[in-house]
Amino acid sequence: MDIHEGHPATVQRRVLAVLAATQVLGGIGVAGAIAVSTLVAARLSGSDLVGGAALTAVVLGAAAAALLLARVAARAGRRPALSLGYGLGTLGAIGAVVAVAAGSAGALLGALVLVGSATAAGLSARFAATDLAAPGRRARALALVVWATTVGAVAGPNLAGPTQTVAAGLGLEPQTGPFLLCAVAFALATAGAWLGLRPDPLLLARAEAAIGEDGGRAPVPGRAAVRVALRTSPPALLGIGAIALGHLLMVGLMSMTPVHMGHGGATLQVVGLVISLHVAGMYALSPVFGWLADRVGRQRVLVLAAGLLAAAGVVCAVADGRQTVLLGAGLVALGLGWSGGLVAGSALLTESVPEPVRPGVQGLADVAMNVAGAVGGIAAGLVVAGLSFGALGLAAALLAVPYLLATGLVARAPRAVTSG
Repeated sequence: MDIHEGHPATVQRRVLAVLAATQVLGGIGVAGAIAVSTLVAARLSGSDLVGGAALTAVVLGAAAAALLLARVAARAGRRPALSLGYGLGTLGAIGAVVAVAAGSAGALLGALVLVGSATAAGLSARFAATDLAAPGRRARALALVVWATTVGAVAGPNLAGPTQTVAAGLGLEPQTGPFLLCAVAFALATAGAWLGLRPDPLLLARAEAAIGEDGGRAPVPGRAAVRVALRTSPPALLGIGAIALGHLLMVGLMSMTPVHMGHGGATLQVVGLVISLHVAGMYALSPVFGWLADRVGRQRVLVLAAGLLAAAGVVCAVADGRQTVLLGAGLVALGLGWSGGLVAGSALLTESVPEPVRPGVQGLADVAMNVAGAVGGIAAGLVVAGLSFGALGLAAALLAVPYLLATGLVARAPRAVTSG
């Protein structure tokens, strides 16, 4: 289909449906793989340190892939970029099956780097939702795709057990099962993106704006243009800051809460319930934040998000490991703060830079997000080991306060929106 075919509003509805479906599939694959990768890597290597490196491999793979996918999107559109991300994730999942069957922890870590490409595709899908959205509905379109992740995030880990049974029935090592599911889910997401994103939303948006009239293959702005766009747009920096800070604090506090609860004598079922409530906070109310961002402004929602993150840090700082309800409330606030920052920050970033550099800036935001998550996980472990979980919560609250003040000041100014 030619990029000029189809009314943008009609195409946008189809794009959102395709993105939501691929987001569910991608979420199932990523969540299923993450749920078991740490345990499997530790078992294969006999080292908890190597087990912990499994998640780091996924995060680093996502950070590296974010730049690649942004470059492909800028040059050729969202369809090939998302298909590439999920396709590389499929290869990574297949590689993980082979690695587990061969008993190689090193090969598994390498495969998980490629699995991170699917994580990058899932993140960039939220930006694809904004390409054809009306300016007053960008945040809601973006939030819908984020919300779709809820289904995959919940279903993936719960399918880990049954897939091990399936793998055993096929004569394979049982722990290859979740990675088999991962491969199938990513392959379906690849096909969905490739077949469903026609016409390509980014190329159609460019055609509508008379940009890249040769079919969207105008010269790709270089890194210098991206840097200039960021330097001249404080709102864009504010958006990236929200995305990175939210992920830093979310990963740091969330990763150490099970340990803190374990020291307080909590059972695995109770820990699982608290983490489930946290995940619900991250995704379930994202459409509400999208609606708020469109109605009252991106910056005001960022103020709310920063306040929630600060409150989450304070609650976690004062909660004893035995105070399950208080910790649950803290993690729900943490998830809500992350969600509001991701939705409003992504929308603000998208509309605050010129269209030609948007894919590059969006990719940079996702790199910052993944790097911040990795730093948050490592730093949280060091703080808890050297001080306490309470100190970690206090540090999180203190980190959120400067951003809260900054967003409060910016929210007082009129909102500037870059058209297109």
